Amino acid sequence: MAEIVHAPSLAELRRRTSVKWRQYPSDVLPLPVAEMDFPIATPIATELRKLIDRSDTGYLGPYPELFEAFSGFADSLWSWRPDPAQMRIATDVGVGVVEVIRTLISPGDRVAINAPVYDNMWRWVNEVRAELVNVPLYENGLQYSLNLEALEAAYSQGVKVHILCHPHNPVGILFGKEELKGIADLAEKYGVVVVSDEIHAPLTYDQAQFHPFLSVSESARAVGITVTSASKSFNIAGLKCALIITESSALREKLSAMPISVAFRASLFGAAAATVAFRDCHEWLSGALDSLAKNRTLIANLIHSMLPSIGYREPDFGYLAWLDLSALGLGSDPSKTILERGRLALNSGAMYSPAHSHFARLNFGTSPEIITEAFHRIARSL
Repeated sequence: MAEIVHAPSLAELRRRTSVKWRQYPSDVLPLPVAEMDFPIATPIATELRKLIDRSDTGYLGPYPELFEAFSGFADSLWSWRPDPAQMRIATDVGVGVVEVIRTLISPGDRVAINAPVYDNMWRWVNEVRAELVNVPLYENGLQYSLNLEALEAAYSQGVKVHILCHPHNPVGILFGKEELKGIADLAEKYGVVVVSDEIHAPLTYDQAQFHPFLSVSESARAVGITVTSASKSFNIAGLKCALIITESSALREKLSAMPISVAFRASLFGAAAATVAFRDCHEWLSGALDSLAKNRTLIANLIHSMLPSIGYREPDFGYLAWLDLSALGLGSDPSKTILERGRLALNSGAMYSPAHSHFARLNFGTSPEIITEAFHRIARSL
C-alpha cells in the first residue's frame, strides 16, 4: 500500500537551507538541484531522532545491517540479492566512483562516459586525472540508446573504466537487459571495468523495468562494480552514505586497496537513515512514485496546452525532465534567458553535453502548483 507523499507549500520550502534554496535570490523559483521537496519518511525521521536523543553522534564504524537491508531491498524490487560480504561503504556516490576509479587506474588512463550525462561524471574523470573518452548516446529524436559499436571502438583503443549512468540522467532512459549484456561482453573482451552508478534505480516507474548491471550475466558480475545510495530515492542526500558493491572476488580484492577513510568519511546518520529507508520505507517510496508519476504527466499536459513546441519524453524513472527548448527562440542557452526573464532556475543542457545547450533539465520532485508556476514562467520568458 502506498503512503500519500506530497510536497509542502513554497513558503514552507523556502525555510529550508539546502543549496537548492540558498543558491538563488528569493524571487527565483529553483528547480535545478536533484533533490525532492517531499518530506522524508517517518521511519527515517524517527531513527534520526533516536540517535540524537541518545547522543549517538560519533564516527561511523562497521554497519552490517545496512548491507543486509540493501540486499533485501534489491531482492524485493529486482529479484537480485547481492552478497553483503561484497559491499562496502563510501561517503556518497561521487566519492565512491572517484575512489573506485582511482584504485583501478593510473593517471592518464582512459575512462569512458556517454553524453549527455550527469555533469559530475565529467568532473570525476578530471579528478582522477584520467583521459576522458566520450561515447555519445545514439539519439533518435528524444529516444536514446547506447551505441555498442562506438563503445567497442573506444574499448579497443584502451579504455580502462566505463562509468555507466544507469538509469541515465538526464535523458530519463533505462537500458535494456540485452544492452547491458552487450556492454558486459565487450568489457570482458577488452579488459574494461564497468562502474555502474545506480543511484536513481529505486525511482523506476511500474511500466518500466530496471535491471541492476550486476544481475544481467556472469560477464557483468566479472567486470562490474555498482555504486548506489538511498540518497536520491529517499531524499537524504545530505546525510552522506553510499554503497560500493562487487560480485567478483578479483574486483573485491582490488578494491581492498582503497583507503579506509573512504568508509570513515561517511556519516553515522547516513548509514542509519539508509538502513531504515531500505528496510522500512517501501510504502513511502510507493507514495513518492505515485506523486512523481502524476507530475511527469502534468508536465506533458502543460506543454501540450501552453508550450507545444517544447520537446519532452516522459522519463522512465525519477523526477528529472529533459526538455528540448530549441524551438522557443530563446538563444543558444535558453535556460539563461528563462532565468533572466522568467526568474526560473533550470539546469542548462550544456552541463551534460556541450552539444545540448538548447536543452534544460527541470526537477519535478515537487508540488503540482510549483510545476505549473514553472511553466507559466517559461511562457513569460518568450
